[in-house]
Amino acid sequence: MNTILAKSILGVAGLAFTGGVFAGPVAAHAADTTHTKPVAVAVQGDKLIPHGVQGEQSRIDLNDEQTANVKAIIAATKKAGMDERAAVVSIATALQESKLENLGHLGDRNDHDSQGLFQQRPSSGWGTVEQITDPEYSTTAFLKGLKQVDGWQDMPLTKAAQTVQVSAYPDHYAQWEQQAADLVAQHWNK
Repeated sequence: MNTILAKSILGVAGLAFTGGVFAGPVAAHAADTTHTKPVAVAVQGDKLIPHGVQGEQSRIDLNDEQTANVKAIIAATKKAGMDERAAVVSIATALQESKLENLGHLGDRNDHDSQGLFQQRPSSGWGTVEQITDPEYSTTAFLKGLKQVDGWQDMPLTKAAQTVQVSAYPDHYAQWEQQAADLVAQHWNK
């Protein structure tokens, strides 16, 4: 009888441990409010962050220009007939590439001839300098690339963004997913 009881206790302890391993990080992240603003979590889970965020999340305070660029990305996404998830991928990409600043040529600090919100390159066929520094045009160009990625809706954000951008730092897009989702939740219906 003691053996059966001991095995039962160990089995329950093992389940509790396994449950804690799998639920612990999710629960710990959900309780972390230092990096998140209150938003409709059910909507985020289903549409905006269908795979959950990957890794540590970064967040920056936005100025008026950056907020206007968020709104331009959302407007271009709607105009392209794409959903909120496409806007999240776009905004996270622009956060990584330019911190949502419409960057012109940066001289010696520039990565090749990359410019605009998405650091697109005229020499790579993204458009002219005037086009890629126009938020609507650059977003539409990014979204056109995203539409060509088979199954992008079912990929982690960083993989979808990387497939379009072909960055030297493919995993860096993931750190902006939570802030991008918060911004879409905040501005999509405005």
